[in-house]
Amino acid sequence: MSQKTVQLLIGRIVTDEELRLRFVRQPLETLTALREQGFELTASEIEALVETDRQLWNSAAARIHPSLQRCSLCP
Repeated sequence: MSQKTVQLLIGRIVTDEELRLRFVRQPLETLTALREQGFELTASEIEALVETDRQLWNSAAARIHPSLQRCSLCP
């Protein structure tokens, strides 16, 4: 695993509304699914992301310009 993968994943969580909503509701399950899709995450990285204050993700997303965000089309 590399720092680049963690940075890429954090960027996706902040800019992809559907992923962020899923991650905030079920962080461990979401990260496990992403690892199965090819994201190289160690157990300690998953633990650190799961333990991060969940309010951070929505707070960070609210500060990003809307044109840089991917909005969910699901109700």
